[in-house]
Amino acid sequence: MAFFKQQKVEDVYDIGEELGSGQFAIVKKCQERSTGVEYAAKFIKKRQSRASRRGVSQEEIQREVTILQQVLHPNIVKLHDIYENKTDVVLILELVSGGELFDFLAQKESLSEEEATRFIKQILDGVNYLHSKKIAHFDLKPENIMLLDKNIPIPHIKLIDFGLAHKIEDGVEFKNIFGTPEFVAPEIVNYEPLGLAADMWSIGVITYILLSGASPFLGETKQETLANITAVNYDFDEEFFSNTSDLAKDFIQKLLVKDTRKRLTIQEALSHPWITLKEETKVQEPRKVGSTQLKTKRLREYTIKCHSSMPPNNTYINFERFARVVEDISRTERGCGTLAASRDSLQEDVDALLSIYNEKEAWYKEENESVRHKLSQLKYECRKIESLRRHLQEDIKAVDTSLAGVAGKYTGLQGQYESLRQELSEELRWIQDLMSSFQLENEVCANRNFDSVFSKDVNESLMELLSRSRCEEFLAGLNLGVAESHQ
Repeated sequence: MAFFKQQKVEDVYDIGEELGSGQFAIVKKCQERSTGVEYAAKFIKKRQSRASRRGVSQEEIQREVTILQQVLHPNIVKLHDIYENKTDVVLILELVSGGELFDFLAQKESLSEEEATRFIKQILDGVNYLHSKKIAHFDLKPENIMLLDKNIPIPHIKLIDFGLAHKIEDGVEFKNIFGTPEFVAPEIVNYEPLGLAADMWSIGVITYILLSGASPFLGETKQETLANITAVNYDFDEEFFSNTSDLAKDFIQKLLVKDTRKRLTIQEALSHPWITLKEETKVQEPRKVGSTQLKTKRLREYTIKCHSSMPPNNTYINFERFARVVEDISRTERGCGTLAASRDSLQEDVDALLSIYNEKEAWYKEENESVRHKLSQLKYECRKIESLRRHLQEDIKAVDTSLAGVAGKYTGLQGQYESLRQELSEELRWIQDLMSSFQLENEVCANRNFDSVFSKDVNESLMELLSRSRCEEFLAGLNLGVAESHQ
């Protein structure tokens, strides 16, 4: 994952004039304070929430940055640095100050096929480097083909804007609908699996326009344009291609093929005779100077109408009136620019506040749900504890009742035991008295038969004790004790 510096870009670079803008991006010239080197600062508006459709998602920005960090080629714009703040990601890019290729060619007096070939070759070289890394640009069009410096005989081409670029992975199907309708391939329109071949179709469209000043599939409406693309509905109108070589037409025809398997690959395009043949050996039909100028004139008309940043070259009979109109327009534009800047600033504040509000709302909602869940659990625990308390109280009452009954039984048994103890005490005293009388009688009747007398008296006493105590076991034990004592 790329590292985004959280420092303010304005602390490191002096931000200058605006160079261009898109739906969610503005490109401004900037100068690095420490070195004085000029760069282009691309301010990409971040999407503040998943639900919002304004701005670019963090994933898409990360993908563009990752691809730019992977590429280093003379025909591809270079990434210098990355900064991030609350609302924007700022890409510091190589400054490409030569303008668009089509604007440059439209200002020329004439354009030969050889010159066009050299520019197409540079485009192919840049795309070849991308395709060698399995990267598809997916947005090749005149606005994204820039010149590093237009003040040299053969300007150096730079491919820019990798916002739609994707790395094509083997075995991973990728589908999407994006790009500029005039330049997209049929597989994009039909929502079919996409690959590197989509760029080759766009190169075919660009070559067609470059050589003719006409767009092969452009219709009156977007729907008509897309229908022309899916039907591959184009031709080489004699009005536009009367002086174009057959090799050039063959090059275009082999690129504008619906079946991606039959479309030229980047390597095949680089090997095509129209690209490889040198100027002195290339067979061409005779050209008239006037027709060549008409070609550039048509290209100029195309760039002014569709893609150019050049102002239209209009002429008014009343120049003073025109000057006043221009001044009024200029003042209006400045006012609109100020209003737009204020609106953008206000929108940034609103977006930031909205983002904070959404975050707070989500946090409060989450906390509320958590509290409600905890309260529900507490209520459940309280009800369970209350039920346990009631059951415990009922158990305590039952135990208290049981204890009262046991206490009553204990008291009754204690009384019975006390009565029995007193009765036994009396019996023991009686037995002691009896034993004492037995001793006396023994002394008096020493010469008598002790066994018979003693047995008779003991048996009578035991029978009396049995009738009085009604305790057979006790008497049986007592009888046994008396018998032992006799023995």
